[in-house]
Amino acid sequence: MTDTPNPPTPRAATKTEHTLPLPDGPLRYTATAEWQLLYEQEKPVAEMFHVAYIAAVETTTPRSLTFVFNGGPGAASAYLHMGALGPKRIAFGANGSLPKPPVQLVDNVESWLSFTDLVFVDPIGTGFSRSLPAPKEGEKEQAKEADTTKENAFWEVERDLSALGEFIQRFLSRQKRWLSPIFIAGESYGGFRVARLARKLQQEFGIGLSGAILISPALEFSLLGGSDYDLTAWATLLPSLAASAAHYDRAQWAGEPGDFSAHTAAAERFALKTLIPLLAAGDTSTPDEQQSAYQQLAALVGLPLSVVERQAGRIGIEVFARELLRDQQRIVGLYDASITAIDPFPDRIFYEGIDPTLDGLDRLFTGAINSHLRDTLAVETDLSYNLLNYETFKAWKFDLKGELKQGFIGAVDDLRVGMTLNPYMQVYITHGFFDLVTPYFASNHLAALMKLNPELRPNLTLQHYEGGHMFYTWERSRQQWFTAMQTFYQTAIA
Repeated sequence: MTDTPNPPTPRAATKTEHTLPLPDGPLRYTATAEWQLLYEQEKPVAEMFHVAYIAAVETTTPRSLTFVFNGGPGAASAYLHMGALGPKRIAFGANGSLPKPPVQLVDNVESWLSFTDLVFVDPIGTGFSRSLPAPKEGEKEQAKEADTTKENAFWEVERDLSALGEFIQRFLSRQKRWLSPIFIAGESYGGFRVARLARKLQQEFGIGLSGAILISPALEFSLLGGSDYDLTAWATLLPSLAASAAHYDRAQWAGEPGDFSAHTAAAERFALKTLIPLLAAGDTSTPDEQQSAYQQLAALVGLPLSVVERQAGRIGIEVFARELLRDQQRIVGLYDASITAIDPFPDRIFYEGIDPTLDGLDRLFTGAINSHLRDTLAVETDLSYNLLNYETFKAWKFDLKGELKQGFIGAVDDLRVGMTLNPYMQVYITHGFFDLVTPYFASNHLAALMKLNPELRPNLTLQHYEGGHMFYTWERSRQQWFTAMQTFYQTAIA
């Protein structure tokens, strides 16, 4: 790596010692919060903030190292950091319910730190990560304020991936961790990042991966919303609608009452075998065929037949969220349909309220990450922590310079290539059953279309849990996931 002459002095790092009480005994670890410079043509252009947790564990072989980021695009890593993986986490209700303020932090006995070192990374524009302005003539030091124009340069698919690749490469060099088993984990758009990086890190940065973990991922953007002409998204969403209706006992159970697995399995079969052919037939289907399908669909998703008929079998998430519990004047969350809120405008035609999941969580994660960084980890900065930067989200560029082979941006091709380049890499894809934004069946469907070689197929695991987009806010789901990930890491490293 070329040395850069007279680089700016990064912001001050903090390094603190801690102990995590675990059932098997206390785990001592070091937490380092710092900014790492990114370069362009040998000139520093940005500072990427991150927190690294390194356990004080005696081992004869290098300990695994996991790089963690969230999605958005425009989201900081605080969601996974303070919700599931880090040594401290937010105290949620047993089934992910939102507690009253102020937020409470507890020791996280399900922290992945017990089996891997962790690095939580905030992409540029999120958290405390900022671009650097170009130095003015005659100035000896760079100003520390972000240059919005330069920051926008990072808000693009390829530049973002390259920045993460550069960060990981430089971190491994600075910390002398090139011989550690390397894992990457990302949530939502972060799962998209993981799928793309599974190829890019190997081809462009020389980084081999032991494992890739995709949490509630958005893998193919064509499946994020259906239309009159694009039918698959309606089908891949349906099982999540059915699961949510079953959660409230609003569905007509496909199997024995309370048999959640049988009900979702029936919804999956209906989606592929009945709904797609019906929608594909359009006006050529007979009224009897339509009526039979609509009745089955209404029973599966717990909506009145009149609503299903009005939507012609295309049940969007906003319609479902508004209609499922309309008789109670409540709406269900889009990111977690198991969470409800009072509908503030029950008499209006269109829903005009908030999403009780995404909007309701902001106060918890903002308070948690600021307290943890500034108080526990002793980070001193006047910067605001951007939990979810909507300016980043609105300005994000999805242009892949002519690489949109099928009309939409996607990541599954890159994941397939990455798995082929490295036949030892283990891949784990997971969702919450009640997530309507990135539904679990979309990933199941894509996995079935990947045409993986029989030698590679065992390397791909799909496993889903009760809960929504952040299913780990459910205590039982977080515990089950923790156990599954212990096994996943053992398999990947063996």
